[in-house]
Amino acid sequence: MAYVEMRAFAHATEDEAKVMEALHNTLPTESIGTVNFGKTSLTGHYGNPIVLFEARIKGRNTTQALLHKISSGLSIMDKQFLDSEIQQHIDKGNLYLRLDKQSAYTNELKLCQIDPIRLRLHFKKHGTEEVVEICREFGLLP
Repeated sequence: MAYVEMRAFAHATEDEAKVMEALHNTLPTESIGTVNFGKTSLTGHYGNPIVLFEARIKGRNTTQALLHKISSGLSIMDKQFLDSEIQQHIDKGNLYLRLDKQSAYTNELKLCQIDPIRLRLHFKKHGTEEVVEICREFGLLP
């Protein structure tokens, strides 16, 4: 895997520190101090303040440790769901995942669609079958 991009929004009703904690809880313990999140202030559709946190994670050991943490943290039901829809999550060597931000705050990893932590895992190998095989090797897919 070449790199992983992580993004999450902190809406006006959310505590930015808690959103950062959710992001840190998604990372492998040994990587928390080495990953630096950028912070961008945005304005929502109705003028509400929104903060975007994002980071690009590089390094073979770090990206593999992150993939392993996600794989070991997801339930078998989430893995089966991802497996059944994997074609919708892969594009041009990228695997797109959305993790529940609220669950990540409590140290649980779950897939979700609403207000997630967005992950883009970029693989050096671009073929869909190659990416699927790597995901199976790491236990992300059953």
